[in-house]
Amino acid sequence: MHPCEKRSLRCLRGKLVLLALAAGCAGSGAALAQGAAPEAEAAAARMEKARLADVDTVFALTQDGAILYSQDELKMSGYQYCSQAMALADAGDFRQSVRAASKALHLANSTRDPQLQAYANRDLAIVFSYSGQLEKAEQFARDALRTPVKDPHQVVGPANKVIGDVQTRRGDYAAAVLSYEAALAGSSERYKPLVQTSLVNALAEAGQYKRAREVLDTIVQPKDASLAAQLDRTQARLLLAENNAEMARELYREQTTQKAGIDASYYRMWAWDGVARAEMLLGNKQAAATASTQALDAVDSVRARFRSEEFKMGLFSDVQAIFDRAIGLYTELGDNGRALEVSERSRSRALLDSVRGRAGGATLSTAAPELSAMQRVLRPDERVLEFHSLPDRLQVWVIGPAGVQAHAIPIKRDELGDLVDGYRESVVRGRRAAITNAERLGAALIGPLGLADGQRLVVVPHGPLHYLPFQALRVNGRYLIETHPVSVVPSMGIALQLAQRPGAAPADLVAFGNPAIEQKYDLPGSEAEVKQLARLFPRNEVFIGAQANKTRFRQAVADAPIVHVAAHAEADQVDPLYSRILLANEGGRQNFLEAHEILGMKMSNTALVTLSACESGLGRIARGDEVLGFPRSFLMAGAGAMIASLWPVSDDATELLMRTFYGELAKGRDTQQAMQAAQLAVLRDPKLAHPFFWAPFNLIGNWRMTVSGSAA
Repeated sequence: MHPCEKRSLRCLRGKLVLLALAAGCAGSGAALAQGAAPEAEAAAARMEKARLADVDTVFALTQDGAILYSQDELKMSGYQYCSQAMALADAGDFRQSVRAASKALHLANSTRDPQLQAYANRDLAIVFSYSGQLEKAEQFARDALRTPVKDPHQVVGPANKVIGDVQTRRGDYAAAVLSYEAALAGSSERYKPLVQTSLVNALAEAGQYKRAREVLDTIVQPKDASLAAQLDRTQARLLLAENNAEMARELYREQTTQKAGIDASYYRMWAWDGVARAEMLLGNKQAAATASTQALDAVDSVRARFRSEEFKMGLFSDVQAIFDRAIGLYTELGDNGRALEVSERSRSRALLDSVRGRAGGATLSTAAPELSAMQRVLRPDERVLEFHSLPDRLQVWVIGPAGVQAHAIPIKRDELGDLVDGYRESVVRGRRAAITNAERLGAALIGPLGLADGQRLVVVPHGPLHYLPFQALRVNGRYLIETHPVSVVPSMGIALQLAQRPGAAPADLVAFGNPAIEQKYDLPGSEAEVKQLARLFPRNEVFIGAQANKTRFRQAVADAPIVHVAAHAEADQVDPLYSRILLANEGGRQNFLEAHEILGMKMSNTALVTLSACESGLGRIARGDEVLGFPRSFLMAGAGAMIASLWPVSDDATELLMRTFYGELAKGRDTQQAMQAAQLAVLRDPKLAHPFFWAPFNLIGNWRMTVSGSAA
């Protein structure tokens, strides 16, 4: 038996990754380090496709809908669930919207009602479009169109519009125009203005300005103040697209004082952003900077809520774009300090927008810090690397105690996303290209920064870089972890707060392992892992099997300095705050802890949380800083640091890494040094030398934390 074949993955949907790596493992570390055989890569590719396909499909949602419907005390009709789904989607509660639509889907199948099935598919298409899940949005829209209904206007218009929205967001404007035209032909009179506005925006993006203006002139001014303000934005956007910057500037200026109901400040923000873009087209950079400052000031007064009317009108606005434009502008003006400040504000804003109303007892401040305050707490060997991915380049600031260096790396945002995706794919599938890709990314992202060996790196990622294992980049023939301790923080502001916390935590461990769910979820390796770790701590509390449940978790973690959870975890791509840790069944029902529930816990006494699980560090990444699954939830609840994974993890590699990590903590080393030692211990095992095995876990948060009195 090959060494790889003895391993199991701590992930129900990840078993074929192991098979792929095993197929590429010829009984030697060299073979594994170079990558899997072609047949292994094909097996892993099939696995990955199946893994992605088994989430939020018709079959899966129908099953979920049946369970959720059976649990409802007050049961509604399928059409009422559809109405509920749309209300929830308009409010931005995407996962709950999907759940309501799934109940409608279940009732449609159980009653054999094709019209209800079409409505449910239409609603799922809309909510997946709102949440940015474009492939699923298009899939459900096309499913809706395949079902004949009594009133086609209820399905044909909205479903074709969703397809057009997807094509617009992919940049395929010619196809979007055709889809919007199909939507227009199948829309009710009430729905037509929304489709027409989307068509105008697509035509403008496609360069068909004359036709765009012809369609715009046919749109009746909406009575609703918000929709009227959106239409005014469309008119100004068309003027900008036509390169009529002076008229666009005047129209945007008029909108800065426009009455638009309770959302007036929101539309004023976009109006000032429009003024800034018009001034840039006119070559007035200083005037653009002044207008941009007005837009950023307006951002702080805007209520955080999802605005579905923008999607209904095809605008797809993103508040983070205002920050991106400001960063680019201040950088061009040579004001790097101001650009860094705006980058920090963008991260704080994205977090607040996403957790507002769901943060419960959250204790971590999101205020942007002063750069000088961060520099004062940094030690001579520490460097904060703050990244911000702009449409045309990657901006990087290297912050040390004595100064700040700014670097502009010529990698466009889309190109960066492709590079990160390609690297992750090569790692997760065990390909030999992982080494080449690591060299390429390391040379591009780290090489230009002029870092000295041994410097401790605190990385503030942005956009696709949240999915990148920086420790596994290669510079000058060595992995970054071989020359630098590495950790990650969500923002410089959070880094500052964590650096000011007390460094030592009591050696008290609370551990959960192998929760009792059902046989297919069994994790015997995790049970052995927590028992072994408990020996390192003189005071410990271990919950295994049926005891590793949600009730115990909520009770035990409130005062626990160190929390270790070895279980299954599932990232939610629709709403990352519904990502969940699968804990033991209670009362005969499956139970789990969702990320939004963690926000309501008080964990200010918790120094470290380790999620020894698959993909526990993932969440939905949109523009800005929006990886809001478990890491952000635990940090916002007050935890000092967290260890989370970026891909399915191997049982034996994880056992070695965790044993080494906690062993180093027991010797008095801090979390960053302990993680470096742990990853190097796995890397130096010839059978585990591929980054798939040693690089999945990120240390997020307090890189200086130590454990007092832990040696056993």
